[in-house]
Amino acid sequence: MISILMGGNVALFVGLLVVLILSLSFHEFGHAYAAKRYGDRTAEMLGRLTVNPLKHIDPMGLLMVIMVGFGYAKPVPTDPRNFNSKWATLGIAAAGPFMNLLIAFVVINFYVLSQNMNLQFAFSESMNIFVSIVVTVNLALMLFNLIPIGPLDGHYILPYFLPDKLARVYNYYNDRYGMYALLALLLLGFVGVPVFSYVFSISSSIIRYITIF
Repeated sequence: MISILMGGNVALFVGLLVVLILSLSFHEFGHAYAAKRYGDRTAEMLGRLTVNPLKHIDPMGLLMVIMVGFGYAKPVPTDPRNFNSKWATLGIAAAGPFMNLLIAFVVINFYVLSQNMNLQFAFSESMNIFVSIVVTVNLALMLFNLIPIGPLDGHYILPYFLPDKLARVYNYYNDRYGMYALLALLLLGFVGVPVFSYVFSISSSIIRYITIF
């Protein structure tokens, strides 16, 4: 993303940065809200049950957003001893990506509906760019976080869909090597391999499947 700023497109850089920060904040709010629903108020008591970016943004994660266009926020703390369901880990992990999907779904359908109603603001170029950024960024965050490696949300979700023995094997190897795999993926992005461009490309292809109007 730094290349956008270096290219002189300050407005696009600022727009992307704001959207990414807010999208990450809503993502973490989703985790915190789900945790409360599953009986754990740890995040709420620490002030994380909010969409305020100041409560969620991690400095290093923000730097990554600026440098490679992708980053992370501070993980929402949970205490499994408070969970009231065996599905709590799955529900809490899925809530973050679901929040990003929900934002993308609402924004794109509101935009298309506005065009169908011939509302003038929906036909401006700036609105089209804004909607494209919000929807694509949120779908990209959803997809990236569903990758089942390291501490990403996907590593909490995948074991629920595996046979018990295979789930134990997966957890064993992910606990030991998952973070290295994630770091390698991020390093590829830093050195110019279009990892995140590929994620954004897939995200763009999903838009038509979530548009109902």
